[in-house]
Amino acid sequence: MCLAKAYFKEGDEDELLLENVVSLEVKDDSLVLTTIMKETREIEARLSSVNFRNGSIVLERTG
Repeated sequence: MCLAKAYFKEGDEDELLLENVVSLEVKDDSLVLTTIMKETREIEARLSSVNFRNGSIVLERTG
């Protein structure tokens, strides 16, 4: 199973948003992240990058 960590890009740093992410759904102006424990989080952001090797998702704030 592939689990990821989601981060917000904050300048030169990445701020951890959510761990154990199993899915990411793109909606109109937001993203919905779901963890292995079925916790969901809908945020206004855009996808900046995904690194499958490191299991990281980097997002940028839009709202």
